[in-house]
Amino acid sequence: MRDQLVRINGRHPVGHHPIAAPGPSTAVPLSGRPGAEPSRGPFAILRYLDVVLVLLAAAPALALGAPALGYAVGAGAWILQRVLAQLDRRWVGKAAEPRTQLGFNLFEAFGRIWLLAGAIVIAGVAGGRADGLTAAVVIFCAYSVAFVIRVFSGPPGGPGSSRTQREAVR
Repeated sequence: MRDQLVRINGRHPVGHHPIAAPGPSTAVPLSGRPGAEPSRGPFAILRYLDVVLVLLAAAPALALGAPALGYAVGAGAWILQRVLAQLDRRWVGKAAEPRTQLGFNLFEAFGRIWLLAGAIVIAGVAGGRADGLTAAVVIFCAYSVAFVIRVFSGPPGGPGSSRTQREAVR
C-alpha cells in the first residue's frame, strides 16, 4: 500500500520518508561498545568534560592574569546553561507530540544561546572589554570541547533508546 502511494503521487506518506526510517545505528560511542551509554561507566566524565575543563582551567587562567570577573561570569554562564540543558531535556521528553517537542527544543536552545550572549555582554559592561573577552573565550572553549564530545559520541541515546524518536518516525 505504501509503495502504491509513492508511485501514485511521487511523494512519501507522512512519517514514512526513507531518510527518517528507523534502523540500526552505525555510530559507536566513546566507550567503544555499540549500544553502550556514554553516561555510565568509566566514560561518564566525558559527558561533562567541558564543565570539568572550565573548572580546572580557572586557576591557571587567573594566575596568568585573566580577569576574574570575566572568567567567573563566563564559567558560571556555561555551567548554568549545561544545567538548564539537562532540565530542559527532561521537560522536552515529556511532550507527547513531535511538533511540540520541536518547538520546545528550539525554545530552549535559543534561550541558552541568549543566556551565553547576555553573560558576555554583562561581563563586558560590568568589568570592561577584557572581562567581556575573557567570558567569550571561556564560553567558546567550553563549547568547542562539548561539540567535539558530541561529534565523537554519536547520535544521542543510541539505537532505540528514545520512545519519542521511534514514535516521531512512525
